Amino acid sequence: MLWCRMLRTQEIGAKDFTRMIVGLGNPGDRYAQTRHNVGFMVLETLAREEGGRWSNELSCRVCGIQVAGRQVLLVEPMTYMNHSGRAIETLLMALERKPQDLMLVVDDLNLPFGKIRVRERGSAGGHHGLESILTVLNSDEIVRIRMGIGEEQMPEDKASFVLSDFAQEKQAELDDMILRAGNAIKTILRDGVSKTMAIFNA
Repeated sequence: MLWCRMLRTQEIGAKDFTRMIVGLGNPGDRYAQTRHNVGFMVLETLAREEGGRWSNELSCRVCGIQVAGRQVLLVEPMTYMNHSGRAIETLLMALERKPQDLMLVVDDLNLPFGKIRVRERGSAGGHHGLESILTVLNSDEIVRIRMGIGEEQMPEDKASFVLSDFAQEKQAELDDMILRAGNAIKTILRDGVSKTMAIFNA
């Protein structure tokens, strides 16, 4: 496909990429610092570390960089969280890739704030963005890094909670979680999922 050749030329040159790392979130400044956008935050941190440049392609922001010596494509769906699957399906088809080439980075309301968990497969666990991807791609065999945003005392309105900003006093812990999630991505690429789970899920 012409678009596929253009993307590969602009973002990752002549090299192929090992994985598509997909961070989930909502587009726009209104949501940039919200709990639901930690997936975007991790990818943007990785892109800054490597001097990557973002471009807009097929309802996604994409950025080709090297992580742990591997060429990867960072992807942020721009369809809003609950319709993430549509954007990812379109991109996979354009690049002729399979769901198993994905690695997802998502927030998790069921995990305490600051915790991360690496999983090889599984259900969406109530996360609508993840559910959209698993449903559209008809597969739960997708590696995901879950980032805890839960608090001991949360309001009944969970939708408003995940769409609210992190408290300023949580910034240091948030930065640490983002750093560890990025390190988990690097370890998966370098050493595989099983070893990463043993290190980060302890």
